[in-house]
Amino acid sequence: MKKILIQLDSDKFASTFDSIVAQDSGADVVLSYGGVKPSDIRGLVQGAIFTRGIPDLKSIAVWIGGSDVDRGEQMLAEARRVFFGPFQISLMLDSNGCNTTASTAIAKLARQTDLQGKSALVMGPGPVGLRAAVLMAAEGCRVRVVSILPGLLGDRFNKDLAQQTLKSGRATAETFSHNPSAASGGTIQVSDPADDAELENLLDETEILVSAGPAGLRLLPSASWSARPGLKWLIDFNLVEPLGIEGVKPGDDFAGYDGKFALGALAVGNPKMKVHKACIAKLFEYNDLVLDTESVYAIAKEII
Repeated sequence: MKKILIQLDSDKFASTFDSIVAQDSGADVVLSYGGVKPSDIRGLVQGAIFTRGIPDLKSIAVWIGGSDVDRGEQMLAEARRVFFGPFQISLMLDSNGCNTTASTAIAKLARQTDLQGKSALVMGPGPVGLRAAVLMAAEGCRVRVVSILPGLLGDRFNKDLAQQTLKSGRATAETFSHNPSAASGGTIQVSDPADDAELENLLDETEILVSAGPAGLRLLPSASWSARPGLKWLIDFNLVEPLGIEGVKPGDDFAGYDGKFALGALAVGNPKMKVHKACIAKLFEYNDLVLDTESVYAIAKEII
């Protein structure tokens, strides 16, 4: 019985990266569809769940990807609505690599230090930043997510997009507050700093700093973190120069900087591939898995 992965991508062309990694991870056949909308999901998924007997449905799985994370989440929700009784197949959401990337970084951080009770600042309320915030809060961190100052973005500043990301961040914080994971004592707050001075005050209270802004955007100069004795852990998801945190190198794997420890984008990216492949392999072990942020994180903690 061949293992078939149905790749549903919100972009015009289905990601060749995701397709190749799927085949390297044990999928015998990858059926790739690009330009998929939430309204397309029912027919595509229904066509899969009725093709094999119930015991063999674990040999079919769905991967949801693409650059539009919001659409990916809608696609996942639609796929789950298709199922009934034992007629299910496993699903995974990793639009723009958001779940595997955030899960890998925080799993690595959790191996370095106990996150319970620590204070974290996430700069950038985008998909990866918000997922990192949720995972740290679930480990007991007090997390503050902040928007990126318009002055840093310059011509790239988009008022509507800024408001949309803040709204998404606040919705994430509200959802987390009702999640069983909140019993850990972790919290998420979302702020929109008015200026550099307000951001600097927040940095004074921070032990863990996560830079999750757009590619090629410097969010923090070295002077803002190097002289702060309370700031101990730095994570930068940006691989494109200029890097998000000045002075942190892409290959830093908790490299020491005068008592601070930095994790760069390449040191996240390499183990991220192991997590990515392990998740695909796991899809074919059951017919009822849903690999989203928390379940991908559980896999990352097992293998990192």
